[in-house]
Amino acid sequence: MEKKNEKIKIERPPVVVVMGHIDHGKSTLLDYIRKTNVVEDEAGNITQHISAYEVVHRDDGKDRKITFLDTPGHEAFSKMRERGANIADIAILMVSAEDGVKPQTLEAYKTITLNKVPFIVAINKIDKPGANVEKTKNELVENEIYLENYGGKVPSTEISAKTGAGIDNLLSLILILAEMENLTGVEEDLASGLVIEAHRDSKRGIETTLIIKNGTITKGMTVGVEDALCSTRIIENFKGEKVEKATFSSPIRLCGWDKMPTIGAEFKSFKNKKEAEKYAQNWRMESNSPINQKPEEETGKKIIGIVLKADVWGSIEAIEKEIGKIESESAEFKILQKGVGPISESDIKTVASSENALIVGFNVKADRSAVEIAEQRGISISYFDIIYKITEWLTEEMESRRPKIETVETIGRAKVIRTFSRTRERQIVGGKVLEGSITLMKTVRIMRREFEIGRGKIVNLEKGKEKVGTIEEGVEFGMMIESKIEIAPGDIIESFSVTQK
Repeated sequence: MEKKNEKIKIERPPVVVVMGHIDHGKSTLLDYIRKTNVVEDEAGNITQHISAYEVVHRDDGKDRKITFLDTPGHEAFSKMRERGANIADIAILMVSAEDGVKPQTLEAYKTITLNKVPFIVAINKIDKPGANVEKTKNELVENEIYLENYGGKVPSTEISAKTGAGIDNLLSLILILAEMENLTGVEEDLASGLVIEAHRDSKRGIETTLIIKNGTITKGMTVGVEDALCSTRIIENFKGEKVEKATFSSPIRLCGWDKMPTIGAEFKSFKNKKEAEKYAQNWRMESNSPINQKPEEETGKKIIGIVLKADVWGSIEAIEKEIGKIESESAEFKILQKGVGPISESDIKTVASSENALIVGFNVKADRSAVEIAEQRGISISYFDIIYKITEWLTEEMESRRPKIETVETIGRAKVIRTFSRTRERQIVGGKVLEGSITLMKTVRIMRREFEIGRGKIVNLEKGKEKVGTIEEGVEFGMMIESKIEIAPGDIIESFSVTQK
């Protein structure tokens, strides 16, 4: 007999993440499924933000919902892909029938298996002339991805995201897998789930995309993510339409947060603001515990500070990961300040006293006041819209700004035998090259009893009253040297070269 107050679990729609190598057709698949295009506004036609979409598929005469997450395929976005797999119930591993298994295919597979997410392999681009499905399947097996009928249990299907071939079968497979996983939720519970994206809108303030994993959210509640809070005065679905409530597996958008929430963090909803504030206060107390504090390590390297501003937090995560890969023995980058939204006056002031700091904007502009202050103080702002361009630029900046180790190599040594006339800072001397060679217009070290007493420059060089460019070992010479130091017989003139590494 069922208990009176026992909560009833009901079937919930699956949340599906699409993963795979760059350009293997993830966004094209979702474009076809939802009949919209998300790629055309992306710089370089690379998806650079995570998004969530709800679609309806008619299966066995019933309309059934599926929520899709579109995760970027670029290598820089592994954090975002990991987060996608963490909240997904089912994964689709996209593999091109043209290109076969690629490094990011294997990285995506590793992420899926680490998170123990059931998955389907979708072999895409079967419409292409170079498609070879059998070869692709064998490559998957070679990489220990064992498909059904190929020694394993992983379901697979062949599709063309461009023409739509096989996509109905893929959607049916997703729903079969969802039934096998027995995905359920409790409608009466207060909604909980994860933050997928966060950014600052100039008109609406801080805005987030959330995926509900359990329960229901309604207008008038308060949502908490760690110590960030937001009222559910306005709830929008993935299309941007206002809704009164939403339940599990749905992507929703909330705006008006009191601070920027952490992407990938769990959200909880509360019936009133007081309960939410208590939750935030408890989180602050726990996170400020001495156990959770880690001291920064001193590396002894030159620090090159960066102020990083981007349109969304997902971009900041990706850029931070790329910055972490740029290594040097003598310097390192340090993020001084980061945030979403335009570059502001305070961002400029953060680096005003720093000699080496850089200001980087990704898909954002700078406020007029920030531009004015930057110009006044001679601070440059660099703007980008493609991640790898930032990496290339920062690698060059690291090379130009890092401390250089100078290596001095002696090219030639000559002994001064006699000295002649001296006028102002020029002196004529005669001598003999002891080793190597001495060359005209080179800077030289003047050595006395093995110590450097000064430097000079050879402005004239003669051998037997004939002007020459170089004097070789064992040859006597006359030279005019430009130097503040008065040269004496017995001094050594050393020609040298300096290399920086």
